[in-house]
Amino acid sequence: MRNEYSSYFSQTAKEIQPSGIRKFFDLAASMEGVISLGVGEPDFVTPWNIREATILSLEQGFTSYTANPGLLELRQEISKYLQNRFSVQYNPKNQVIVTVGASQAIDLAFRAILNQGEEVLIVEPAFVAYAPLVALAGGKPVPVSTSPENGFKVTPEQIEAAITEKTKAILICSPNNPTGTMLTRDDLTELARIIEKHDLIVVSDEIYAELSYDETFTSFAAIDGMYERTILINGFSKGFAMTGWRLGFLAAPVEFVEVMLKIYQYTTMCAPHMLQLGAIEALRNTYHEVEEMRKSYRRRRNFMVQTLNEIGLDCHIPGGAFYVFPSIRSTGLSSEQFAEELLMAEKVAVVPGNVFGESGEGYVRCSYATSMQQLQEALKRMQRFVESRKLVLQGNS
Repeated sequence: MRNEYSSYFSQTAKEIQPSGIRKFFDLAASMEGVISLGVGEPDFVTPWNIREATILSLEQGFTSYTANPGLLELRQEISKYLQNRFSVQYNPKNQVIVTVGASQAIDLAFRAILNQGEEVLIVEPAFVAYAPLVALAGGKPVPVSTSPENGFKVTPEQIEAAITEKTKAILICSPNNPTGTMLTRDDLTELARIIEKHDLIVVSDEIYAELSYDETFTSFAAIDGMYERTILINGFSKGFAMTGWRLGFLAAPVEFVEVMLKIYQYTTMCAPHMLQLGAIEALRNTYHEVEEMRKSYRRRRNFMVQTLNEIGLDCHIPGGAFYVFPSIRSTGLSSEQFAEELLMAEKVAVVPGNVFGESGEGYVRCSYATSMQQLQEALKRMQRFVESRKLVLQGNS
C-alpha cells in the first residue's frame, strides 16, 4: 500500500468540493430547534394515490428489471405530459429515458456530448452539482454570472462573450435554483439566436417547470430551431413532491438518446420497477394536487419576499421554483458569515449564496418549501438577527 491514500484517487475527484448545501444541512441537523430553509425539498408528502399505486405494485410482485429506458407505458405518459403541458413532442419508444433522478439525466447528457477539455457554459448562480458533473465528464465548466439588476437573467450578450472555440454546450435552469428566476419565451428566443449562431447544444434543466407562478412556463425545446439541439431534463421530485423516489427523465432527439442509453445500460440498468408504476399514476391522476401545491408555494413566496424586504434584506420576486435569494450585504457580513452566525444565534438554516457561484456572494438562498407557520417564525428570528447586526454596525461607525 502507498503511504498516502490520495495518490490512488483521480485528480478530478480530488479537486471537486463537497456540496456547500449539505454542509449547512448537516450542521443544522445536529442542533435542536432549528428551522431549516436550506434544502430544496417539498414539505408535502407524496400524494396518496401515487403511494397507493406503488404499494399495490409491490403486493402484486412488480419487482423485476424493466427495459433500460424505462417502462414503455411510463414513457408514453411522459410523452403525453410533455406534449400537453409544454407543446413538445417526443416519441416514447426512442426519445425518452427514465432516470434515477434528474441529476442522473444531466450526468448522462454531459457524458454523452463532451470530449476532454470541451467547455460548457453554466448560467450562475447555479445548482451546485452542475460544474462537478461537467468536470466528471471530462469537460470544463465556464460560469456566466448574472446580476440582480437584470433579475438574475442571463443576456445574449453575456453568452456570446463567454463563447470560445472550445464551447460545446450551455446549461440553463429555468425556473432557476437558487434565484427562482424564470426565463420567458421572449428571453429564450433571444438566447436561441446566439445558440444557433454558434452551433451549441442546450442542456435544459426544467425540473421546476410545474412551479411557475406569474407567467406560463416555456420549454427551451419549444423555441424555433431548438428542438434539434436540446436535451430536456425533468422529473417528479419537485412538482409532484417525490424527492426521495429519485425518478427523473430526459427527452431529446433520437441521436442523443441512443448514445445516452448506451451509457445508462452499463451504469444503472433501469429505474426501480415499482416506482415507475407510481410515476404512471402521478402523471395520470395528480394534477389537482400539483396545482394546490403550486398555489400554496405562490402564497409563501409572496409572504417571504414582502417580509424580507420589510426587514431590510432586499429580495427580488422569483418567477418560479421555491426559493428566494435575498441580498444580505446590508448586514456587513459575507454569505458564509451570515449563514453561520444566523444559525448559531437564531437557529435558522439558510444556504450561503457563494456556494452557487461567485455571483451568489452577498446573498443567501432560503427555501419556502416548508409550512407558513415555520416561515413566519423563521422570519421573526431573521429580523432579530438583522436588527442586532444594525446595532453592531452603528457601534462600529
